[in-house]
Amino acid sequence: MDKYHPGYFGKVGMRYFHKTNNKFWRPVVNVDKLWSLVDSDSRAKVAQNKELAPVVDVLKHGYAKVLGGGRMPSKPFIVKTRFVSSVAEKKIKANGGAVVLSA
Repeated sequence: MDKYHPGYFGKVGMRYFHKTNNKFWRPVVNVDKLWSLVDSDSRAKVAQNKELAPVVDVLKHGYAKVLGGGRMPSKPFIVKTRFVSSVAEKKIKANGGAVVLSA
């Protein structure tokens, strides 16, 4: 009986058939944290030779998207990632770095 609680029975809204959460897995990291992802060997090489740029693969560190929050370190980076925001890409390229999109 639907007299006292109208709308209790029946279907409401849309359904998402075959929903898999793998599509929505997208942990994020800001550009100000990229320098902390560089290992100590690469830091030593970059300190000796200023022309080198460390390669940061954010997928290996458990992140999938790079966001543009915070201040970018004044060092060039080569960032490998699946997704990147437009602000993060501008900041990385402004410092002489590059963004490589990988699947």
